[in-house]
Amino acid sequence: MLNVSTSLPSYITFESLEKIASLLQNKQVAVLVDENTKRDCYPILDKALEKSAIPKPLLIEIPSGEIHKTLETCTHIWYELTQNHFDRKAILLHLGGGVIGDMGGFCASTYKRGIDFIQIPTTLLSQVDASVGGKLGIDFNGFKNHIGLFQTPSKVWIHTPFLKTLPQNEMRSGFAEVIKHTLIADKKAWKNLSEINKDNFGTQDWTTIIAHSVALKTQVTEADPTEKGLRKILNFGHTIGHAIESYCIEENKKKSNKKPVFLHGEAIALGMIAESYFSAYLSKEFYPNQNFISKTDFEEIRFYISSVFEDTISNFRKAIQQESILQEITKWAKQDKKNAQNTILTCALEEIGKATFDIAVSESQILECLRNI
Repeated sequence: MLNVSTSLPSYITFESLEKIASLLQNKQVAVLVDENTKRDCYPILDKALEKSAIPKPLLIEIPSGEIHKTLETCTHIWYELTQNHFDRKAILLHLGGGVIGDMGGFCASTYKRGIDFIQIPTTLLSQVDASVGGKLGIDFNGFKNHIGLFQTPSKVWIHTPFLKTLPQNEMRSGFAEVIKHTLIADKKAWKNLSEINKDNFGTQDWTTIIAHSVALKTQVTEADPTEKGLRKILNFGHTIGHAIESYCIEENKKKSNKKPVFLHGEAIALGMIAESYFSAYLSKEFYPNQNFISKTDFEEIRFYISSVFEDTISNFRKAIQQESILQEITKWAKQDKKNAQNTILTCALEEIGKATFDIAVSESQILECLRNI
């Protein structure tokens, strides 16, 4: 279990957006947006920058959604930077959620071998998770974050008023990562989570919740920046969650449907239930001498996540009534980037507030986990 601290690294700030101008002096500045953040969030940033002497930044717009987190979109970003003669002292601001942050950081870190970038996350998911820790990348052939690198941003600027622009399903999606951080690292915080439910999101002190969740994550990422060991616990819920998400993305492509079946956090919520089931019921098959959560702990976890993601779980259960779909989801898990030597590796909970990693899981076990969501 981590020695929990709520201190934040210096590159993460909750300061007023007006202060961001001090980092942009004498630099070429571009802002990466999608159609949603251009409409809802860019006017707020633009107003903050107007108070400084910063020239109007270059606005680079890309389409929203995980389906566009591709090399083709990166090519568009690099093209815009090149056409506007951006040099190596330029800076790229990423105004958006996890897709904008992941892809923008990847593009900035590879353009002319690297330019500075600032993450300005606008969703709960990106504020508590995606913008923190330096993981950057794009999807490839349907596989999540298959191509990427590690690079810490110059700054992560968390402006919680952006959350007011989000629908409830986006807030719940982000809240999945808050749940994850507590399950893997803070037993005390888990006990307090039951006070938060899908009906009272709007009344929460999100600055405090986000700061605590980010502090939990940064303790892990600073101890293991490039995911050689401890950092792997942050993948809890993601082996099966990513498999579900990847399957749905590919099915959507076949139907030319741009609306995701499950948002990222919704898929991770499903994955956390599945991997909690694995921890309580199946992990002893390969690890008979290791401690894992009890069946009572699993029921507590499933009950709480189900109460927040009731519609998600109902929709998932309807979608998997064909055994062939479960088989397809399991195939995606076989391509997870955490795997090694043709073995599917996952995270497991030793207790609520403590996780372990590099735990082998078989295809038949994944199928059983999926059936018990």
